[in-house]
Amino acid sequence: MYPRSMAGISNISSARENREEESVTLDKSFEGEATKFINLGIVVNEAGELLMIRRARPEENKEGAMLTWAFPGGKQRLHEKREECVEREILTETGYAVESLRQISMRVHPQFTVLIVYHFCRLKQPQPAAEPQEEHEVAEIRWVPAAEVGGLITTDLDPKVAKEINTLIHRRVRK
Repeated sequence: MYPRSMAGISNISSARENREEESVTLDKSFEGEATKFINLGIVVNEAGELLMIRRARPEENKEGAMLTWAFPGGKQRLHEKREECVEREILTETGYAVESLRQISMRVHPQFTVLIVYHFCRLKQPQPAAEPQEEHEVAEIRWVPAAEVGGLITTDLDPKVAKEINTLIHRRVRK
């Protein structure tokens, strides 16, 4: 009886491996986006300023909260890693090439039904590497002093992101 059970496990295991291989193939060929999952980048330049974008069309929730200024980023494609998403989105929205160094936070935004992952990113070079590609989404690209970010953000700022920004402010004050 034991050998027959083992044979069954082997068959189940082989079938599972075949399904996993098939699903990977399907996922890689599908170019869709996760509509409620976005990655945003906290990008800091040498002057301690943060990269921000003004949305071409502000987003309003049911309670009237307006999202006008934001950190660059966007929807994750179903086959890509979070880091790849934020790097691609920042390049297409702003023209700046960045590297995602670490994840700061992941949360469901309390005012908008969307899961957001915030990444701390470094610039690969101080000048834009390309022309921005999403003029229909981005009305303005601006480097903002860390101390002024709070004045542009009109929705709930993630506490862990706020802590990162405060750390940047204190570092600049000490210099």
